Amino acid sequence: MREKYSSLLLGLLLPITYINAEVSLTPPNAHAGECYAKVVIPAKYKTVEDRVLVQEASNKISIIPAKYEWVDKKVEVTPASKKLKTIPASYKKVTEEIEVKPATQAWKVSLKRHSAPVSKEILVAAKLKGIDLENTTPNTCYKEYFTPETYKTVEEEVVLQKATTKTKIIPAKYEMVEKTIEVTPASQKTITVPATYEYTEEKVLVEKEKTVWKKGVNPAQKLDGATGEIMCLIKVPAKYKTIKKKVVKTPATTKVVEIPAVSKTIKVKKLVSPAKTEVIDIPEVKSTIQKKVLDTKSTFSWIKVGNKVDRGLSYTGHQICLVASPAQTKKIVKTVLDVPASTKEITIEPTYKTIKVKKLVQEAQEVKTPIEAVYKMVKKKEKISDSHQSWERILCQTNMNKDVILKIQEALKSKEYNPGKIDGVLGRDTRLALDKYQRDNSLATGGITYETLKALNIEL
Repeated sequence: MREKYSSLLLGLLLPITYINAEVSLTPPNAHAGECYAKVVIPAKYKTVEDRVLVQEASNKISIIPAKYEWVDKKVEVTPASKKLKTIPASYKKVTEEIEVKPATQAWKVSLKRHSAPVSKEILVAAKLKGIDLENTTPNTCYKEYFTPETYKTVEEEVVLQKATTKTKIIPAKYEMVEKTIEVTPASQKTITVPATYEYTEEKVLVEKEKTVWKKGVNPAQKLDGATGEIMCLIKVPAKYKTIKKKVVKTPATTKVVEIPAVSKTIKVKKLVSPAKTEVIDIPEVKSTIQKKVLDTKSTFSWIKVGNKVDRGLSYTGHQICLVASPAQTKKIVKTVLDVPASTKEITIEPTYKTIKVKKLVQEAQEVKTPIEAVYKMVKKKEKISDSHQSWERILCQTNMNKDVILKIQEALKSKEYNPGKIDGVLGRDTRLALDKYQRDNSLATGGITYETLKALNIEL
């Protein structure tokens, strides 16, 4: 086992040799079977807090606003006027009977109710034979063929409502005009002009300048083949933190502002022209009805039934008879004026509106409130002891084995320091992880000290 790890442990387990007059050349109070190394004990620091001003003291100015009270004010909105009211005309309906079809006489083939009419050609032929169709007595029949009279439909206008007049009220005309009323009188207001600030940057010392030991490179190899180590004392510059400070640029002040009077404009009605009447003609209402009138008269050339028929005349089988039809009438309803329209004058009283206006009771006042300065606590590091060299008990080839290395690798991994492969071999990755753990936790570096094993919770 000692032969297997001798080369790997050489750089980490052997004691570090320093040229330091203050440290003895051999470990004091050493015990047999134990290994010691001259290691670097890092400097010790403590964290202290420093009080830093970040905002200077100033004044805050507040204004107690002026006090007002509301009072009522009566304003005329609409002046007195007159209004004309229309009393409409009344109408009544009357019934009138008019003729829509006059009494007629028609030439038909017989005196029966639904007998067929006679054609015009037959009546012309009858007239050419000397029959007086115009003076024929109704219900007289002639034998031959006849031509019936024809009618046409004509339109006739009938007055349903006679022309009349209507009185129209033209209402009074108003225009809306603006009337200005003072609601709040002119006053003064004291306003706050806030303080203005600016930010400045200030460097604050958080860690003083210090010196630390760092491992150097041996410039040469000794004649006996053993490799020595060089420790260099390095100066680490002081650390500062830049903080922003808020300082008063211009202090808070007040200024008096003139507040003009507040007026309220309301709209009121102004009479432009009074109400008046206008007579409107209502034309007569007519209706168009259709009437049948005689268009062409019928003619016939037949011998009157009952008269003696001259010998040699032959009956054609046609017969014409003059059939009378009474006139037809229709009842219509007409609207006629009963009482004409009129107007009535109504007096309208003026209208008023009560509005509220402000009245100053107490003027605005200025109040100053002091604002204390603001401080911030800044953390700083102060050195309480310098780094130095010391003989410390370490693990070496005499008390190192694979199980111990496995415990070191597992402990480093549990604390999120990557030791590389967990194989019980003290390789490069394990040595680097161990050195980083010692430096991060302010432990002695240069060997696997028992202090380091205790910090890793490893018991041997």
